[in-house]
Amino acid sequence: MSSTPNPSPGILDFPQSTHSPHPKSSKPIFTTRKTLISCKKSRSALEEKKKVVFVDYDNGEHQVSTHVSGLRKSDIPKRYRLRVKADRFQKDWSVSEVVERILKLSQWDDVEGILNHWVGRFSRKNFPLLIREITQMGSLEHSVQVFRWMKNQKNYCARNDIYNMMIRLHARHNRVDQARGLFFEMQKWRCKPDAETYNALINAHGRAGQWRWAMNIMDDMLRAAIPPSRSTYNNLINACGSSGNWKEALNVCKKMTENGVGPDLVTHNIVLSAFKSGNQYSKALSYFELMKGTNIRPDTTTLNIVIYCLVKLGQYGNAIDIFNSMKEKISECCPDVVTFTTIIHLYSVCGQIENCQTAFNTMLAEGLEPNIVSYNALLGAYASHGMHKEALSVFNEIKKNGFRPDVVSYTSLLNAYGKSQQPKKAMEVFVLMRQNHCKPNLVTYNALIDAYGSNGLLTEAVEILHKMEQNGVQPNIVSICTLLAACGHCGQKVKIKSVLSAAELRGIKLNTAAYNSAIGSYLSLGEYEKALSLYRAMRTKKVKPDPVTYNVLISGCCKMSKNGEALAFLDEMMDLKIPLSKEVYSSVICAYSKQGQVTEAESMFTKMRMAGCRPDVITYTAMIHAYDVAENWEKASVLFLEMEADDVQPDSIACSSLMRAFNKGGQPAKVLVLAEFMREKNIPFNNSSFFEMVSACSLLRDWREIIGLIKFIEPSISVVSIGLLNQLLHFLGKSGKIETMMKMFYKIVASGAEINFHTYSVLLNNLLAAGNWRKYIEVLQWMEEAGLQPSVQMYRSLSFFAQTRGGAEYAAVIQERLVPEEKFQEPKSNKKAE
Repeated sequence: MSSTPNPSPGILDFPQSTHSPHPKSSKPIFTTRKTLISCKKSRSALEEKKKVVFVDYDNGEHQVSTHVSGLRKSDIPKRYRLRVKADRFQKDWSVSEVVERILKLSQWDDVEGILNHWVGRFSRKNFPLLIREITQMGSLEHSVQVFRWMKNQKNYCARNDIYNMMIRLHARHNRVDQARGLFFEMQKWRCKPDAETYNALINAHGRAGQWRWAMNIMDDMLRAAIPPSRSTYNNLINACGSSGNWKEALNVCKKMTENGVGPDLVTHNIVLSAFKSGNQYSKALSYFELMKGTNIRPDTTTLNIVIYCLVKLGQYGNAIDIFNSMKEKISECCPDVVTFTTIIHLYSVCGQIENCQTAFNTMLAEGLEPNIVSYNALLGAYASHGMHKEALSVFNEIKKNGFRPDVVSYTSLLNAYGKSQQPKKAMEVFVLMRQNHCKPNLVTYNALIDAYGSNGLLTEAVEILHKMEQNGVQPNIVSICTLLAACGHCGQKVKIKSVLSAAELRGIKLNTAAYNSAIGSYLSLGEYEKALSLYRAMRTKKVKPDPVTYNVLISGCCKMSKNGEALAFLDEMMDLKIPLSKEVYSSVICAYSKQGQVTEAESMFTKMRMAGCRPDVITYTAMIHAYDVAENWEKASVLFLEMEADDVQPDSIACSSLMRAFNKGGQPAKVLVLAEFMREKNIPFNNSSFFEMVSACSLLRDWREIIGLIKFIEPSISVVSIGLLNQLLHFLGKSGKIETMMKMFYKIVASGAEINFHTYSVLLNNLLAAGNWRKYIEVLQWMEEAGLQPSVQMYRSLSFFAQTRGGAEYAAVIQERLVPEEKFQEPKSNKKAE
């Protein structure tokens, strides 16, 4: 008996055995060997990937890509090969070549034209490969067109993996509704969703911040009897955490452990990220300590989150230690672009701008390519300190390296010009931003308002607020705070009430920061009663004051010499158990020093240290001022040395306070020693330090030193106070250096500095003491030409000189120049020279 062969294609028929089942039969049995060619290709061969490397030696660039072949012309059924053999428009492209050609087209071009010329379309096994390759490129429009074309093919068969890839792609582009539509569509095509489908859908809702939808999808998954995987739980935890709902994220993590699915490194990183998104930085650090007890090693992502939390908590030293450990153990956790970007932000917050540039250069030296976020971090660091030239350089570098400046880049550059008192330049950046089709956001408008408001241009700042509303951007509490601070800068106390009313009309509830700005503005204008009334309204509306509130009140009272009220606010702060900040300690020490209560000031300084609050230069300066008031230069000097030992860099104000203490204590020589110390440390001199140095030279009668000091002051005469210049002129005149005194006066006039009545009085007294009556009369003429009327006493002094010391030959000449006394009136000394 012979069996009928199976004609079905794709089945390999093996030959029958040559041994007869009936050994007694001598009749031979002939069999025919039939070999059928199968078009099947193994899965490993189908998905075989080949690395393709392109090297450009001229430009020093290289590219590595993965080439996927898929089923080619030789692999498709014979009937299709015959069909396309004679058609020269049918191309035997690989899957990667098809994807490359599609991506070169615009979304409105004929994508189907390329696909219809591809021979590989006749094999349905190419469809998942095609979708996978094009979705990995991230082009949503092209992927949707390819998927739509694919569904219209006769040999298309709906598959879960194709729908899963499309759902994940829509999730990457935050197209939640489309992803959900694909989920229902696949069920119409009789594709049963699996765990990967639910994972992709949960991820889509998590990216959009719809964590409740993600929770509901998880419940649907359980009702469908599909066991959640670790990826499912990770996606759900991420959905809750990225929305700031860290408590719900912890509940899901707990449920995950209870169901026997152990967390991995990804889970821990997601939980840490949830704490970070929820501003729970201390909890994130505690969770990291618990994580160390497990066998799971942290990676770069873990340490990046920890460094970020440490920076937010102000623990900069610990953050730097972790960063250094990452560089030492580069094989385990290598710092990446995110790490360096966080460190740049850290140095920016600390005010160490040079280290920001150093960290950025180190990143480049490590071979890491900075992204737009890294450039913005460096740009923001320069902007926060008003370094507009450096900020502009970084901005140009962004464009030079092929990046398109975003809204953060423009806002940072705008802020840099605002901080450097160039509001017009800030407006130019704003206009350029609009021209380059970059839409300003709320932060941009607030920065522009601050640029004008902080420079005393309140009217322009209000106009920007109106333009902001016209462009559909509603102001927030930061806008109100900025305007309130601007009112204080401009001295417009009436406008403060208008701004508060405008906030109320717009439904903006004042928070603690807004009240602090308004109270500070009133106090800066000397309106203590209005500031106190606003503070009481703040308490009535149950807006909780913070340390900044009381620092504004205490420091404001000190400036208005209301030291008793300042200490009363301190008692109220202690009753509310509000922790004292460094600024509050400094303000309270200043209040005690003005009242002469040095013991209480010392006690407060000691309490500050015991509370773990490290004194800064302002605190030390306040304490030195307290010793200066008490005329105790020894303690002031010891405290200054202690400040250096604590690695606190003294500034101009601290040095001038110590100089004042030295002069009061009869130690003028120490003033000059301190001045030399300031030169060595490159500490800039201010008016007070110059004044104390001149006073010290006067006490020591060291005119040689004063000549050197004059040469040092000459470049900055235009910004030095007229009181200091008058003192210099007086010292030169007393020293008998009349010619030097007059040269100094000429330089003052040439610099455009303000010259008052007292300046001429100093000149006249010293000229008369030197017997130079001709120059005396000439200076009187200068006074009249400058619009300053000489006093009667000035003429009387010259008349007396003519009678007693001028001699008979000069007395007549002097008397001719004198005008009758009854014509003169006492001038106002506050008139300015032309």
